Amino acid sequence: MNKTCSAVITVVALTLGLLPKHSVADEYGKFEVIGVEDGDMLKLRAGPGIGYKVIIGLPNGTALKVYSCQQTGGTAWCSVSLQKARSLKGHVSRAYLQRK
Repeated sequence: MNKTCSAVITVVALTLGLLPKHSVADEYGKFEVIGVEDGDMLKLRAGPGIGYKVIIGLPNGTALKVYSCQQTGGTAWCSVSLQKARSLKGHVSRAYLQRK
């Protein structure tokens, strides 16, 4: 496969969400919760998926430490703890996190 064809396939895959838009190196460190609708909260779950128990709801602006992320189905889930309560750990969707 030539370089042009590879580049086109990569762009299409990124556009369709088939490849991650961020590298694994970008997954660790300090993040905050963003993009949660008014009156709702991001669910901190006991495991990486919607089938896991909800531990607590997190509003926009909540500071988190991200330890790792993994793809489960169509969603990237990150293992996190609260910055101000490191013993409170769980998993959240990567879609609602922004690097601080």
